[in-house]
Amino acid sequence: MTINTDGAYMARALRLAELGRYTTMPNPRVGCVLVKDSHIIGEGWHKTAGDNHAEIMALAAAGDRAQGSTAYVTLEPCSHQGKTGPCSEALIAANIKRLVYAMEDPNPKVAGQGLARLRDAGVEVTGPLLEDSALALNPGFIQRMVKHIPYVRCKMAMSLDGRTAMTSGESKWVTSRRAREDVQRLRARSCAVISSVDTVLFDDASLTVRKEDLNLDILSSICTTAVAEKQPLRVILDSSLRLSEYSKLIQIASPILLVHAQTVSASSDAHEYQDKKWPAHVELLSLPATDGKIDLRQLLLELGQRECNEVLLEAGPTLAGSFLRQGLLDEIIVYMAPKLLGSQAKPLFELPLQSMAAQLPLSIVDIRAVGSDWRITAKPDPEG
Repeated sequence: MTINTDGAYMARALRLAELGRYTTMPNPRVGCVLVKDSHIIGEGWHKTAGDNHAEIMALAAAGDRAQGSTAYVTLEPCSHQGKTGPCSEALIAANIKRLVYAMEDPNPKVAGQGLARLRDAGVEVTGPLLEDSALALNPGFIQRMVKHIPYVRCKMAMSLDGRTAMTSGESKWVTSRRAREDVQRLRARSCAVISSVDTVLFDDASLTVRKEDLNLDILSSICTTAVAEKQPLRVILDSSLRLSEYSKLIQIASPILLVHAQTVSASSDAHEYQDKKWPAHVELLSLPATDGKIDLRQLLLELGQRECNEVLLEAGPTLAGSFLRQGLLDEIIVYMAPKLLGSQAKPLFELPLQSMAAQLPLSIVDIRAVGSDWRITAKPDPEG
């Protein structure tokens, strides 16, 4: 096969993998295409954690025809026993002739071992191919494997003059319904949503995925069902111990992690807080703090240990500014509405910068219209 043909089949595998963007966590999104005599004989994608991997799905579709075929896989086939068996062994047992992979698996349990096992079995191994696209497919899984923390995406909504809310805190609604529906999809692909007690109390926020706003027509029925049944972990930073067990957020029965500072854990207020009648879906966690502020890197390490791949930060300018100043944001998504809120309204981030030399450069990677608003996606750019 020519390299152009290899690229076309791998592009197909990448499109299949993308179908799992809302449902595979904590596993990576993976697609597989089996080709023989220039015809696709089987394909598959990993749908939900615990289900068969993409390679197994493709092999099942191909049946006996898999013998002598070429497998195109977006991620190195696994070589270890998890909830399912090792895919590298399944491909060898099917007697495939060739494997083309997009990227190696950063998981230390695999990390080249799957490819080595295939080569040792006499399979021709080619790759990486379309590696950048494969890396973009699983930013959270890769970061968790390499840095032990999730990929942090910050969502903000602002007016044309860069304001997020009036001085009173009133912010409903800065952006259009279409933009708010888009945010639901960001939540749906996230393992956790982080917010502050201030945001929760003022907005009376629930921070859940509203399935009626997702518009997931491109997904199969199995994935639509999985999205509807799974909610991201809601992580609320409440060092001031102000959240009530009767708030709307608490009454919604999906997982919540209430985080407060260890410096207040021994106080009488903390004991009273812990003794509240919290529902079973609420977990309290105390983390190290500096000047009463929770250590945000420790928070991310905790979420990494809980197998969170991608997390969404939905907070006001204070918490968002803290994440940005500490270099803990990987991506910023801003929905810009065609309206003005005035110079007294709240800024996007609380950043007490005093000079041009202190500026924080960003790299804009995408701009597109969402309803009447514009969605701007940017990443911190240390070289900018």
